Amino acid sequence: MTTRSGDAGFWRPTPFEIASSWVHGRIPPPGPEPVETPGPRAAFEAAIIPALTLAPCFVAFSGGRDSSAVLAVATDVARRHGLPDPVPVTELYPGIPESDESEWQELVLSHLGLRDWLRLEFPQGNDFLGGEAQASLRRRGLIWPAALHVKATVLDRIGQSGTLLTGEGGDEVLGRRRGAQVSRLWRRSTARVGASDLRSALSTLSPEPLRRWRGRVRLDGAEMQPWLRPAARARHHRLLAADLASEPLSTSESLRWLLTRRAAAMASHNYTTIAAEHGLALHEPLLDPGFVHALAAAAGRWGFASRTDAMRAIFGDLLPDAILARRGKAYFNRAFMGEETRAFAESWDGSGLDPELVDPAVLRAEWLSPFPSAISTPLLQAAWLASTTPQHQGLGR
Repeated sequence: MTTRSGDAGFWRPTPFEIASSWVHGRIPPPGPEPVETPGPRAAFEAAIIPALTLAPCFVAFSGGRDSSAVLAVATDVARRHGLPDPVPVTELYPGIPESDESEWQELVLSHLGLRDWLRLEFPQGNDFLGGEAQASLRRRGLIWPAALHVKATVLDRIGQSGTLLTGEGGDEVLGRRRGAQVSRLWRRSTARVGASDLRSALSTLSPEPLRRWRGRVRLDGAEMQPWLRPAARARHHRLLAADLASEPLSTSESLRWLLTRRAAAMASHNYTTIAAEHGLALHEPLLDPGFVHALAAAAGRWGFASRTDAMRAIFGDLLPDAILARRGKAYFNRAFMGEETRAFAESWDGSGLDPELVDPAVLRAEWLSPFPSAISTPLLQAAWLASTTPQHQGLGR
């Protein structure tokens, strides 16, 4: 069971959660559903205003759809209320070409007319075992998600006061929910509906026990974590499949269901805690319960036809349509798992992790591969911490 740390306020993952790189299960909803809900845009603005009133207000901005929407609404609200413009903060990795989103970033900032832009350049990347990440691990110990230790590197460069808005949660909240597999049957032209669409719809409508079983079969076949021992892999797949199968069919209920995920709650809590250590109040408007409830009310049973339609409905007056309809994403794996990760993997003797949960040889081979999986990063940090810091030995067990 996940533990809460009393020393620094972090929620700590268990050894099994470190090994599986996931926090399974659900929590109670964050409060009663509102009796009346505003429209999604009004609710989104309400979630952003508190951050703008405590200037400087920084916005984690990559040029992707979610961070662009947050920045656009924050800019519009600030100007309507006579508040200082938000300051976009962008991480740049010039040595990693697949991370380059400069064209999209410049399109958004030019459209919004923003002058201030904090660009944080990491020529050598921002490795999960880089010098500053190592310092964070020694100071804070293991926290989840593992990326928070490299977030600390970014927060160190922002300042010691103000607020930080992020686009966390956009993939889940604005993306397609379970019911989309059914609604696509009548949203597509008859000529475009194929046998695979019918099979997907029938699978989506099947009873929860059957969906759990199918989920386990898919996870088993994917072999995404070959370093897990068979018993640990089976347990992880069983729990994850159960979580996924519990999603309601109705889009409105599915969106509210998102607010009960333990994984999201832990990530948000720990990010808030680490931001506060840097003097920053974290705000995640896409995960704000008020916005999620408003979006759920607007989405109804079958939701929007697509993520692009949802973006256009909520943010269409503030951003170029090229941004709203954008499909591609940048990739940052090599920025976060580079030379330091490889150097540790080459010298690692396999100790520090529970051999009943993971196979050290398979894990080491993953870290030494050309494109190591980010799913392995909690184990990477656990192994490093155990090998270098005596008081943390055994945390991966």
